[in-house]
Amino acid sequence: MNEAPTAAHQQAAVPEVRRALELLEVAWESRRGEFGTAPLSVAQTRVLYIVEREPGINLGTLGQRLSAAAPSVTRLCDRLQAAGFLRRTPRPQDRREVQLELTDAGTEHLHRIRHRREQALRGAMEHMAPEDRQALLTGITALCDGLGLSL
Repeated sequence: MNEAPTAAHQQAAVPEVRRALELLEVAWESRRGEFGTAPLSVAQTRVLYIVEREPGINLGTLGQRLSAAAPSVTRLCDRLQAAGFLRRTPRPQDRREVQLELTDAGTEHLHRIRHRREQALRGAMEHMAPEDRQALLTGITALCDGLGLSL
């Protein structure tokens, strides 16, 4: 019979989850070739992910999503546009406002990152039992929900 975890059990799990996240971060970093975002920085790639999820987002909203100041967001977008990954266009309803969209190169860059990461993860997860893979997905999904993030 499954009982609801008590507050004490939940608190006891926090250090274990933190350690697991630290190990995951170290593992991710050690396999930068497979998991990395080159030639873009992590921050630039994060912009692409946000714009992909929210096509037409404006600079102000992007700044909120990044928790970044307007000048920093503008510089990130300037670099991405210069590299051919991002397009800025006037919003049809208000031409004073700019909307952001991925270019084909931006979309392809995210596709390549995902493909490399999926190959590496597939290799690692082949060594896991099916119930462990499901538990991992369930746990990550619940953690993201608890953080107010969506997968």
